[in-house]
Amino acid sequence: MEQFLEQMLQQKYGKTIKEASKEEIYTALLCVTKEKMQGTKRNEGKKKLYYISAEFLIGKLLSNNLINLGLFEETREVLNKYGHNLTEIEEIELEPSLGNGGLGRLSACFLDSIAALGLQGDGVGLNYHDGLFLQRFVDNKQREEKNPWITDTSWLTKTDCHFQVPFKDFTLTSTMYDIDVPGYKGGCNKLHLFDIDTVDESIIGDGIDFDKTDIKRNLTLFLYPDDSDENGELLRIYQQYFMVSNAAQLILKETEERGGSLDKLHEYVSVQINDTHPTMVIPELIRLLTEKGLDMDCAVEVVTKTCAYTNHTILAEALEKWPIDYLEKVVPQLMPIIRELDKRVRNAFDDERVYIIDDKNRVHMAHIDIHFGYAVNGVAALHTEILKTSELKHFYDIYPEKFNNKTNGITFRRWLLHCNHELSEYFKELIGPDFMDDATQLEQLLQYKDNEEVLKRLKTIKKNAKIHLKDYLKMTQNVEIDENSIYDIQIKRLHEYKRQQMNALYAIYKYKEIKNGNLPNRPITMIFGAKAAPAYTIAKDIIHLILCLQQLIENDAEVSKHLKIVMIENYNVTKAEKLIPACDISEQISLASKEASGTGNMKFMLNGAITLGTEDGANVEIHELVGDENIYIFGESSENVIKLYETSGYSSKKIYENDKMIEELVDFIVSKELLQIGDPVNLGRLYKEIVGKDWFMTLLDVKDYISTKERMLNDYEDEMAWAKKMLINISKAGFFSSDRTISEYNRDIWHL
Repeated sequence: MEQFLEQMLQQKYGKTIKEASKEEIYTALLCVTKEKMQGTKRNEGKKKLYYISAEFLIGKLLSNNLINLGLFEETREVLNKYGHNLTEIEEIELEPSLGNGGLGRLSACFLDSIAALGLQGDGVGLNYHDGLFLQRFVDNKQREEKNPWITDTSWLTKTDCHFQVPFKDFTLTSTMYDIDVPGYKGGCNKLHLFDIDTVDESIIGDGIDFDKTDIKRNLTLFLYPDDSDENGELLRIYQQYFMVSNAAQLILKETEERGGSLDKLHEYVSVQINDTHPTMVIPELIRLLTEKGLDMDCAVEVVTKTCAYTNHTILAEALEKWPIDYLEKVVPQLMPIIRELDKRVRNAFDDERVYIIDDKNRVHMAHIDIHFGYAVNGVAALHTEILKTSELKHFYDIYPEKFNNKTNGITFRRWLLHCNHELSEYFKELIGPDFMDDATQLEQLLQYKDNEEVLKRLKTIKKNAKIHLKDYLKMTQNVEIDENSIYDIQIKRLHEYKRQQMNALYAIYKYKEIKNGNLPNRPITMIFGAKAAPAYTIAKDIIHLILCLQQLIENDAEVSKHLKIVMIENYNVTKAEKLIPACDISEQISLASKEASGTGNMKFMLNGAITLGTEDGANVEIHELVGDENIYIFGESSENVIKLYETSGYSSKKIYENDKMIEELVDFIVSKELLQIGDPVNLGRLYKEIVGKDWFMTLLDVKDYISTKERMLNDYEDEMAWAKKMLINISKAGFFSSDRTISEYNRDIWHL
């Protein structure tokens, strides 16, 4: 690596490694790494996977790529030799703004594992220039700004691959950009990102406002543009069709180039539809195949054998339903196909719940996926059971053979080797390096669960990670935190079902306790990180509440010695990589039955945090693996929650009126202390929402949540017992490797 880096620096800047600046070394390392990836063998085979997703939250790539190429340690040593630090060099890289939360990070983990397992499979998505948005806090509120990340030298490689994408009133020419995806000790695949050359970032005005009707200039500007009006919804349809039309054309082109026969497409191709955003790939493939001479029956049959669907949620808002009027305005060429598919469903089944077009003239995207795909999977054992017995029961009754579970996983190399180098190096000392290939080898750590020396070292490594986070927050947000405090962390997309509002009520409880003289054993640092969708008013109100509490406590000398709240600005993968190794308490507190899986819970577990959670999503499987002693479970069961929804049996107002403690906590949202700091409109609206509606049942679980967290804080004081819990969690985290998940997808669905 030293020789290659020297050569690149001489060629680009006429400098040695010692003379070069951090920026020059970063650029040179990027170029050397890209060359190495291009020289890596491509994964090949008769059958190829196309993983289509609206999001790929890939994070910074330099260290990840160096790890997978086997060059990470060597590069660190070379840089150290000349007085440079790889961690500092990495800071220069801009994070690709191609995703939002768990869905996008999962896609990135999957691409990594597909390549590592030597499978032939590429990702397909869009090249968003400004991604979701850059989050700023102004007057204790979220402000959205554009987030440009594409620079002249980046991981993107422009290709000469172009397709014509037809819309109702015009046709656009696409350009395909590629990012190489090297597998750990494996071959290389690609992430294909489609774009148009006419995108114009200058049309973005104040914040992230822009003309949503100017498709030729806005199409790939933003991920999930605000769809609170008709133009926003139409833009989303434009984006989704642009993504899948390019994907479909690429699939057919590459299949023919590999000598595949299109009437046997399923023998050469497997398409994974990641959530409902790429659903239109089904009618688009059918349309293109009929244009190429297949009859309708043959085209429908072959596409049904080619496409599989991953369901990530039971939330109605995420199961997309597009009005026919909107589809006619954007992609009228698809409507005859969609009507034909609906007709076939109606001929086969006399149950309007499974029709594709409903009585309100809306097209149900998930229904297309289920009828005209060959597999439907949930992403955690509990989630899949809820799909089969409740949310998609009428489909499961028709197609039991299509349904299967694939519990999510994470690329543990990134979430351990990369972000927690000291911990992974210690594990190599204890059990050897095999866990880097096979995460289940971490179980060998169990032999040390009563070894005091090992447990003490674990605590020391955790303390070092806490100091590292402390320094990072001081540098990036000018916030001081205490490494001797308990780090209690909730980082995930801001949504009412994830219940950041319940965590905020705990903060109010603790604030009041301290004011009353009931001091905690040691200081508590509560850390939040989350973005709220621009049009999601209540989510923004929750952020406002958290920021107001942060200010209130910061300015109270009596309380701030014992309690600190920090809201991370512009939470992203890079910040997660600092937060996760430092965490003591992992907040996984969604309303039971609402979180399909979660993957943050797995990353925290792998790094020795202890889960405080409901029996929801993959928390259920974490609980099974680590046992009652090593996780803190609270709250109502998913079965009871589902019954409460079915019977309209939940009333937040009744709980509020009949429980003095809860009433005091909720009233504090509109107390004089907070109203002096915050906006009465935002705080008042959130207060009314919790008292009058509380759709995700915060008040149902809040008392159990508070008492369980208090027990957890007390248990933390037995240092060796806590360290043992840490070690057991880490040792059992190997099950949640995305290598395991992907091998199951391949065994049961793709058959590559």
